[in-house]
Amino acid sequence: MPSPTGRVHREPPRLNWTGDDLPVEAVEQLLGPGGRFELTVEDRSGFAVQVFMQRPTSVVEVLKEGADRYLDRPYLVFPERTLTFDSVVGAVAHLAMGLRTRFDVGAGDRIAIAAANCVEYALLFWAVTSLGAITVGLNGWWTGPELAYAVQLTEPRVVFADRPRLERLAPFALGSTVCPLKETVAELEAEGSGASLPDVSSHEDDPVVILFTSGTTGRPKGVPISHRNIIHFALATQLRGAELRVRAGAAIPPLPCALNTSPMFHVSGLTCTMVPAPMNGLTLVYPPIGRWREDVHLALSEQHRVSGWSLVPTQLWRVLDWPDLERYDLTSLRTVAGGGAVWPPELLRKLEERLPWVRPALGLGYGMTETNGLGTSLGGTASFLHPDSIGQPSPTVELEIRDPVTRRPLAEGVVGEIALRSASTFDGYWRDPGATEAVIEDGWYHTGDLASHRDGFVYLAGRRGDLIIRGGENVSPVEVENRLYEHPAVTEAAVIGVPHATLGQQVTAFLVLREGHTTTEAEIRSFTGTALAAFKVPEHVEFVAALPHNASGKVLKHLLLPGDVRSDFVEE
Repeated sequence: MPSPTGRVHREPPRLNWTGDDLPVEAVEQLLGPGGRFELTVEDRSGFAVQVFMQRPTSVVEVLKEGADRYLDRPYLVFPERTLTFDSVVGAVAHLAMGLRTRFDVGAGDRIAIAAANCVEYALLFWAVTSLGAITVGLNGWWTGPELAYAVQLTEPRVVFADRPRLERLAPFALGSTVCPLKETVAELEAEGSGASLPDVSSHEDDPVVILFTSGTTGRPKGVPISHRNIIHFALATQLRGAELRVRAGAAIPPLPCALNTSPMFHVSGLTCTMVPAPMNGLTLVYPPIGRWREDVHLALSEQHRVSGWSLVPTQLWRVLDWPDLERYDLTSLRTVAGGGAVWPPELLRKLEERLPWVRPALGLGYGMTETNGLGTSLGGTASFLHPDSIGQPSPTVELEIRDPVTRRPLAEGVVGEIALRSASTFDGYWRDPGATEAVIEDGWYHTGDLASHRDGFVYLAGRRGDLIIRGGENVSPVEVENRLYEHPAVTEAAVIGVPHATLGQQVTAFLVLREGHTTTEAEIRSFTGTALAAFKVPEHVEFVAALPHNASGKVLKHLLLPGDVRSDFVEE
């Protein structure tokens, strides 16, 4: 098997993490018999995957153990209410009893939530899970027809929604009971007062939640995420963090506190953050409902002595460009992590310039809803040595670069489709066997993302549909975007191919400029051409006020049309 430094066997050309180059004492402590991260291989639906032997078997078990271990330590900090690890269990138990009594919610039932992040969303998720039921996380940015489609697909017993989403759902006959979230949760919690957590047994492959793909190439697809998927993501990321600390010679940090800006209807805000938090005593601070703001983010970081940020690139650019950044005390900050899109090398340089003390604990993750966020990771010194990479496979993950047509593994340096397999990979889309068959084969999930690998590091080239073919030459949008980010006037860039009668496609760039900066199309073309081949230089450059993003921070390139750009980065 290849080492975690990424040396790859030629037969087959596969990447995976082993930890065999760590110091012996670290291996024994982390991976040894009875250790927290002890690994073995188990059969899962006819194929072998690496798993953690000492894992909990349900996320409710995770919650209970967190309450026993961390007691009165704050767990969920909302503007109007703070819940400790201990007190959250009582609140969840009361709410679960109310759900069972009023709505007869039981194992396997679906309960949908359409709302902005709030304490009621968090409590309702845990109460539904404790009953063995499945939370359906509806994208809060969707229109009424999109929300109605997802409800009809999943057939929830009840839909809980906040006021903006209730208004969008009002015109539709859904076949489900629809309730206002805040008011109904308060009533149910009171009705169930004095109850204990339900005694419900769940299998680790039972779904906990159904989240949705971004739907950039068609209607969104429902992704069931299981107890096993969530727990293996949590343990794999904790093992990766422990490995990075060993390599850096750093001590175990104090109990962490993170500012959670990701929506709960997305893996980054729910199954990758809120659900695993009781494993390590992570306190989660939530900003007020509304559009994300730099000053609020920085003020909350100072007030709560936040130790970790997880941001998409656009948010991090805006924080680092904030004129009053130095006014805030951010000395508690220890980690800056992110995902959803590749971090341009220029962004890493800017981060090191403005917040140099977080360099050792910088982290970038690559994954998707279908893998519950687990795929590759780039952290520590490697982030600066390989700034254009999405890193190496995370612990327990197998990765291959495959021919998109034949699905045969490709050699090092050849661009192909990323395929991932791990215990965090989903089993298939909700009620969509055709879509499942198109992307899953022997447990391997074919992501649709193009990349190559060199010396164990993976380099993203873009989505299969994003690759630009100009006059027979392949142009990677990521490569062009990284060059554009190096221009001092550019704060955000997106590159697409626009149809052309003779060339097939032309390279077109959409740019958001920094406040107070100006430039011209000719200057941008000249700047790009000094570093890239002529066929990669944008033929067209459009300057726009903002770019459209989805919930994970990815630019919605299918909405980018010359002269017509829509944007709504954060919605209420």
